[in-house]
Amino acid sequence: MIRTSHRILRLAACLAALTAPLAGCGLAAAPCRVGSAVLKIVPLAGHVAAEPTDACAEAIDP
Repeated sequence: MIRTSHRILRLAACLAALTAPLAGCGLAAAPCRVGSAVLKIVPLAGHVAAEPTDACAEAIDP
């Protein structure tokens, strides 16, 4: 009985540790942020072209 409760507690701690970084919709905003970073590599027009994807990321994860 005691071992079972320790396993449950350990499982709950692991799940909390794994899901904590996903708080705040950061995972949903990741494609927008990656797309923005790729666009910003383009010389001269990159930052201007990345404005919509930056806005997308801000709307999802303020």
